[in-house]
Amino acid sequence: MKSFLGHPVFSIISEVAESMQLRTFVIGGFVRDITLNRNSKDIDIVVLGNGIDLALNVAKKIGPNAKVNVFKNFGTAMIRYNEWEVEFVGARKESYRSDSRKPIVEDGTIEDDYSRRDFTINAMAIGLNNDNFGELFDPFDGLGDIDRAIIKTPLDPEITFSDDPLRMMRAIRFAAQLNFKIDPICFKAIKKNAERIKIVSGERIVEELNKIILSPIPSDGFILLDESGLLPIIFPQFSNLKGIEIVEGKGHKDNFYHTLEVLDRISFHTNNLWLRWAALLHDIAKPITKKYLPNEGWTFHGHEFVGSKMVKSIFRDLKLPLNEKMKYVEKLVLLHLRPIVLSEEIVTDSAIRRLLSDAQEDIDDLMTLCEADVTSKNPEKVKKYLSRFQLVREKLKEIEAKDKIRNWQPPVSGEEIMEAFNLTPCKNVGIIKEAIREAILEGEIQNNFDDAYQFMIDFGKTLGMEIVNNKKGN
Repeated sequence: MKSFLGHPVFSIISEVAESMQLRTFVIGGFVRDITLNRNSKDIDIVVLGNGIDLALNVAKKIGPNAKVNVFKNFGTAMIRYNEWEVEFVGARKESYRSDSRKPIVEDGTIEDDYSRRDFTINAMAIGLNNDNFGELFDPFDGLGDIDRAIIKTPLDPEITFSDDPLRMMRAIRFAAQLNFKIDPICFKAIKKNAERIKIVSGERIVEELNKIILSPIPSDGFILLDESGLLPIIFPQFSNLKGIEIVEGKGHKDNFYHTLEVLDRISFHTNNLWLRWAALLHDIAKPITKKYLPNEGWTFHGHEFVGSKMVKSIFRDLKLPLNEKMKYVEKLVLLHLRPIVLSEEIVTDSAIRRLLSDAQEDIDDLMTLCEADVTSKNPEKVKKYLSRFQLVREKLKEIEAKDKIRNWQPPVSGEEIMEAFNLTPCKNVGIIKEAIREAILEGEIQNNFDDAYQFMIDFGKTLGMEIVNNKKGN
């Protein structure tokens, strides 16, 4: 393991630990990741003694480039050094009350610290003292479980998951991230303890959920969440997508698995968390809007509108940010059918202008979402749709180059309308602004000030208004 410890930070920690006579180890995720040949810049250091004192002395040795933060309540300290984050903590043991995931923490041995780890693959350590520098300590055969690609707990999983229910989410997250299986005994314990997830804060749950969404094949994680019984507890709106209903011999597709397929497809093209969330929520309102009509079959009319309205409550429930990220997801959910409709019809310039005006800077992400939404089992149908989407993309570029609608702002502002007609804020100002917008989108006038101003004058006359201050004429 010495070859993995070539960075100067490890030799500095080793030197300072020796001078302070502290037994010191690298432990946890860094050891796992270097074993898996994954890049890792987060280093956990466990010390048989005072981790804060070691961190402060290491920071002094590194010099002014090392920024150290001390968290006395937790007995930890963090050093930020270039691109590295190094956390120091004393070895400890933990015990739990049945109604809380906050442990009672006491000083412990390195064996105690191994045992409190969540999974065997995270319970490996590398020595940093002179007599064991680079030596791997692997008391629970984490290396073997990495070779077997399996997630297992060091101790009884019933106790592990009951003590700290967030570990159930972490098990699924690691399985999704690493393409590992969860040990059957562990998975049985997750199913048995699923209700315990209710004592975990929403912020911690959604942190793990976001990591599952960002994993290479997110559906793997969601299927495990579903099979374990966690999904209907933490995300019931998504769980409600499951199932097929049949009336008069006609059934609709299972929107749960369709959505996961869309999520996987979009994940091949983007690591944008919020675009992946849009894929996850694009059909979220289908259970609410589902109807069977004898002449049409199954319909989900308005699910895009209802779904966009659901986004805010879902984000609030899951403790996701209620800011521009939420508005971005709302917009994509609302608009996700628009390019599909365009791909089925003759694409008019007016329809393209309207799509550009509504999507604006998010048009490329919207098109990526719509292409991922083509999940037919008929390859010819998929080929046809994707070919039509390519035509829509080309038309979007053509219209944008000509009309500059993508980041559209009204060529004539409300203030200029009021000045021209000597108005105070009133209904007519909004009517004129909307009329200018419609004229541009329909191609009646060009998207520029002169054409829009002249249109404003002419349209104002139809409302019985006369121009007072003609800026164009000045």
